[in-house]
Amino acid sequence: MKPPVSSIKSEPVAALDPVIRRPRGRPRKTEDERDDGNRRQQLLTAAARLFRDKGFDATSTRDIAAAVGMHSGSPFYHFKSKDALLYAVMEEGMHAAIARQARALQGARPDAVMAPKAAPIADAPRVQIRRLIRAHFDTLLGPGNDFVPVMLYEHRSLGAGQRASLAKLQVAYESAWTPVLEALHASGQLGAPVKLSRLLMLGALNWSVQWFDRKKGSSLDELTEAAMALFLRES
Repeated sequence: MKPPVSSIKSEPVAALDPVIRRPRGRPRKTEDERDDGNRRQQLLTAAARLFRDKGFDATSTRDIAAAVGMHSGSPFYHFKSKDALLYAVMEEGMHAAIARQARALQGARPDAVMAPKAAPIADAPRVQIRRLIRAHFDTLLGPGNDFVPVMLYEHRSLGAGQRASLAKLQVAYESAWTPVLEALHASGQLGAPVKLSRLLMLGALNWSVQWFDRKKGSSLDELTEAAMALFLRES
């Protein structure tokens, strides 16, 4: 026999919880991680300055993050490790140096620098080498240009593959000097062999990172003229 309807107790129906769906893909970026391009460049600039001032080993990612007002872990959103950040600093420096050097040489073309009744066309290589030297000093000693100096003294901290990649950029950079030096050698203004001259000149210019102090009065233009007098004969 069925029980009376009145005796059947109805159970309360539990409210269904809303389904919480996790967003797919990468987590939403934090405020520190937005505007990737600018933040990445800020990290590179700060890291280059700290690596140059303190050395790679003595600089922590916390130091770099603090320098740009980021949380200590935020640099790892842009770079997998401090080693990767070091390589990026050096790569950035070499690309900027190559571009700066190309602009200098474009301005040193004979048709660009030789006005009527000015120096004869044979002096064009001398104009070019002056601009190459000046651009190199800008790369090493100009305001905010800490990238290539870091490469000069911290390259041993890189892996073999990273060093090989940077070596290709270095070859591309130095190859612009060879035809200019060859022209100077042919004209008698450069006495030493071209390859040795290139190595000695760049080595001497690079060493200026160790002793140059803008506060002591010398300008980059004065350094350039001193280098010209040191390495070249009068035409």
